[in-house]
Amino acid sequence: MWTEIAEQPEVWRRGLAERGRIEPVTAAVRRAAPRFVLFAARGTSDHAALYAKYLFEVVHQLPAGLISPSTVTAYGTSPDLRDVLVVAVSQSGRSPDLVQTVETSRRRGALTLAVTNDALSPLAQAAELHIDILAGPELAVAATKSYTAQLLSLYLLVDQLRGGDGEAAAALPGVGGRLLALEDDVRQSAERHRDTPSFVVTGRGYSSATAHEAALKLMETSYLQAQAFSGADLLHGPIAMVDPGAKVLVVAPEGVGGRAMREAITRIRDLGAETLCVGSAEAVAGSSAGIVLPPGLSEEVSPIAEIVPFQHFALHLALAHGNNPDSPRGLSKVTETR
Repeated sequence: MWTEIAEQPEVWRRGLAERGRIEPVTAAVRRAAPRFVLFAARGTSDHAALYAKYLFEVVHQLPAGLISPSTVTAYGTSPDLRDVLVVAVSQSGRSPDLVQTVETSRRRGALTLAVTNDALSPLAQAAELHIDILAGPELAVAATKSYTAQLLSLYLLVDQLRGGDGEAAAALPGVGGRLLALEDDVRQSAERHRDTPSFVVTGRGYSSATAHEAALKLMETSYLQAQAFSGADLLHGPIAMVDPGAKVLVVAPEGVGGRAMREAITRIRDLGAETLCVGSAEAVAGSSAGIVLPPGLSEEVSPIAEIVPFQHFALHLALAHGNNPDSPRGLSKVTETR
């Protein structure tokens, strides 16, 4: 897991250098001119889909949603999907429920796209279009570099659809390198939280995906309760469980989403909770501790880099507990649901 976290800047360089692989997909989506986008995914890939949902809704103002694959696989539905782009996101491309969802969607008129780390996978073969995320072999069960490679690939697709050239993502490898250099600070923070039984994780906008992925990494590797909420949803009820001594992980980068987190950060602080923030200098200053994100990233691409400190946090917290983060109990690298 440590090695694969460290590989991410190079993975991003490769993804940016080979962004031309996405152009045929971009052209096909333009021709289809979908009126709606639906995403199908599980686990970590579901968080990549959530990020892409924000991209499509904010950048293209296309309504977007997340499919529940069980409506197709368990309930046997076959909805009319004409004028819909269905995007299935999966590291392995081998989960039967996603394959069946794509097959049904294609039969019912959708333009189908698979985003995977295996061009020969059943999912890639089932869809009309495919984007290889180019993450390279990933051996640790907990996904790290494949997750951020998914984010980058989905960003490049949306950016190309609006006529962009990926320029906003060019700073990613350098920012990633600077965040990797902060590992020792993150390790010390993780070791201080060795006896913490549960975490609340929160962010807004594009960073909602980061909050959910950070919570999953803690659950996968340290077997802790970690609940993720958008900053808005947190204030609509779950804030009641935040009391003095509670531990809250906050994602609040520069931009609209980070500014929208101000009220939640203030409420959490006033309740006496301890906050660890990854975000802007202002957000970190208002928190108990944190990591200031290096400058140079737009809000749209920030989630690709801002997850790195949380990956290190999960890794070192697992090690502090005596766990093997490469092989969490009860999990395997490929989960096949139906």
